[in-house]
Amino acid sequence: MKHTISVLVENKFGVLARVAGLFSARGYNIASLAVSETLDPKISYMTIVVDAKDEKVLEQINKQLNKLIDVITVTDFTKKGYIDRELILAKINYTPKDKTKLDAIFNKFVGKIVLRKDDTAIIEAVGDQQQIKLLLEELNKFGIKELVKTGKLAISN
Repeated sequence: MKHTISVLVENKFGVLARVAGLFSARGYNIASLAVSETLDPKISYMTIVVDAKDEKVLEQINKQLNKLIDVITVTDFTKKGYIDRELILAKINYTPKDKTKLDAIFNKFVGKIVLRKDDTAIIEAVGDQQQIKLLLEELNKFGIKELVKTGKLAISN
């Protein structure tokens, strides 16, 4: 089962490598990782999605993270309320007649065309994993030429 964990860390050289090393040394796979500065540039916020088979594995991950010297706090969202989002940029086949179809899709999803060039459009969209999955099914009808996604971002509610 996939679990979402947030980690506040000191924004220092090598912290990300130590956190990633903790996971790889124990054979835990990181499914998604997003890192950025917070309002305080000395602190970074990590959102980590990990596939943990059971509560014991998840508990071990949390304990090991808390032992790292640069870690300030660890929050396991497994049993807490939170909001999560992902961002995608997708390059799709596009003709001017497709605008109406795309507008109809964007009425259902949070997205927009950020660039149109020749026979291509670049789409930006934000949503939870299920929304992004459904949107990509719709965009597949146009032909996706290229796709990039962020990792999951999460915040408690």
